[in-house]
Amino acid sequence: MNLAGRVLPSLHLPSTAGTDVVLSSLGNPLAVLYLYPMTARPGVPLPEDWDLIPGARGCTPEACSFRDRYADLQALGADVYGLSSQSTEYQREAVDRLRLPFPLLSDETLALAEALSLPTFTAGGMRLYKRLTMLIRAGRIDRVFYPVPSPAEHADEVIAALGQQNPAM
Repeated sequence: MNLAGRVLPSLHLPSTAGTDVVLSSLGNPLAVLYLYPMTARPGVPLPEDWDLIPGARGCTPEACSFRDRYADLQALGADVYGLSSQSTEYQREAVDRLRLPFPLLSDETLALAEALSLPTFTAGGMRLYKRLTMLIRAGRIDRVFYPVPSPAEHADEVIAALGQQNPAM
């Protein structure tokens, strides 16, 4: 997947912070945008055969890893955003329950997937993003992590990559 160097489209996506975020304005100076399939809700069953879909599991551990390393990412100059095709209302529950200090963006129509030919899959009748992360500088994709083999440790992987780019940090 060759996305490095591409400019993000000027999509306005609703966020759990209550405002729209324009994707092309991200990354001043740096943003981490991680895309994930869906967060589960306690007591609500996952789509059938969810555990059999490569890369589907791990959305909550990934969000918690970015939560737990948020201060480190900010110290490196990075804003953090999560993005899924779930509704903002659905995402707000996850932000509150998981105490995420960063907003989640809702792309229910998968407009970003269409604009950049991003990978998706279908489960339980829903089209969902495959897990990937973009490092964004001045609205341009600087680096892409795909696939993400260990969601629970992915924030550490991002921090290590940023540390290599900024050795003084």
